[in-house]
Amino acid sequence: MSEPVRIDDVVWEIPASARSDMRVPARVFADAEILEAIRRDHSLEQLQNVATLPGILDAALAMPDVHQGYGFPVGGIAATEPPEGVVSPGGVGYDINCGVRLLAAPFDDRELGARREALVHELARAVPSGAGRGGPLALTDRELDGVLADGARWLVRERGLGDEEDLARTESGGALGGADPAQVSPRARERGADQLGTMGSGNHFVEVQRVERVHDPATAAALGLRRGQVTFLIHSGSRGLGHQVCTDFVRRMDRALAGHGITLPDRQLSCAPVGSADGRAYLGAMAAAAGFAWANRQAIAHAVRGAVARVLGEDAAAGTRQVYDVAHNVAKLEDHGGRRVCVHRKGATRAFPPGHCELPEAYRETGQPVFIPGSMGTSSEVLVGRPGALQRSFGTVCHGAGRRLSRSAAKRQVSPADLRRELAARGIVVRAGSAKGLAEEAPLAYKDVDAVVRVVEQAGLAARVVSLRPIGVVKG
Repeated sequence: MSEPVRIDDVVWEIPASARSDMRVPARVFADAEILEAIRRDHSLEQLQNVATLPGILDAALAMPDVHQGYGFPVGGIAATEPPEGVVSPGGVGYDINCGVRLLAAPFDDRELGARREALVHELARAVPSGAGRGGPLALTDRELDGVLADGARWLVRERGLGDEEDLARTESGGALGGADPAQVSPRARERGADQLGTMGSGNHFVEVQRVERVHDPATAAALGLRRGQVTFLIHSGSRGLGHQVCTDFVRRMDRALAGHGITLPDRQLSCAPVGSADGRAYLGAMAAAAGFAWANRQAIAHAVRGAVARVLGEDAAAGTRQVYDVAHNVAKLEDHGGRRVCVHRKGATRAFPPGHCELPEAYRETGQPVFIPGSMGTSSEVLVGRPGALQRSFGTVCHGAGRRLSRSAAKRQVSPADLRRELAARGIVVRAGSAKGLAEEAPLAYKDVDAVVRVVEQAGLAARVVSLRPIGVVKG
């Protein structure tokens, strides 16, 4: 594999000439230390493979949290232009519209006080977690069609779970245009029918936090955040439904590659032209799964408010407002540089700058809020998009700290009992579905979130607003 060449302090590039099949360069946002960590897996090789996709524009891009994934690396971005340009399920991932939602409470951590442990335990009861676990919102076929077509809007308007402000402060209003429930297979529907309002497993969580540090007071005030305030960060996605949609279309597109005249270095990149029947069908199914994920986080947010009501009272629940909700596993048709392109963001977050027409009025002057979770024992960061994101990364930044160790490696190095004691010593109440799952998500398994965020700030992609410190964690 060719070595990346340094372009500036935080950008490295493998030129298109490094391989005969690369159509564009492979470009990485990283400092020298982070790049050394990235070299330890196959993510740079995967990024070069992405650079071979038909119709890809500018470069195959990777954020500083990049690590090896299925087909695309996690933390990878690719924009393709029709008619030659393709859409690849591997460029979205199996957890379609895995994303994060931030809620801000009307009270601070001193007011929460000794009720913190009771609140964390109530959250664990209110939000079912674990692989395959169902929830309280089982849907009929017709109701599921409504969720797949209209996403979070359906839950707000048909079930009264939340309000219109929640939708206004959700990326794309909580639903993608072009969603086609008919493209979602019976098996995918079966897997998702009882999973609304559930967390899942792996790195999904509901975290109780306090605003530890304010970096930009004016923007923090515009986002409704202040020092000491309690917040809730929700991380979940489309559950078994989205996983099955990806499985179905990876198989379908793999069978159709020859018919489209596409040759790939890795069949995990299986794809189809955006405007083909296969491409349109995938985009319709993916948009439906994305709507399901937004509805899922909407239902979880409703459950969080319910837990707040039971522990701190109805007024506290009514004042717990949504800051924003962002996706980090989607492919979206967007306008960039006068072109209509398909932007794949896999483990990467949209970050539009101030003035962008797709931002809600409340954030038109600040730029789009972006949430970068760290790990159970480290801070999470709230940022806003900056003009450099449109200029350099198709309006995109990282989505987290990024794994440093695989799940199996983390389990070999971490004792769940020791980890619980360590987190308790830091003042963090933890509820987890399994000891194994807790060990897999130990802080040492992740890169330094502060270093990752410094890279995107230095690159001009986003700017930090506040830092959030965990005080309670419910893990899947």
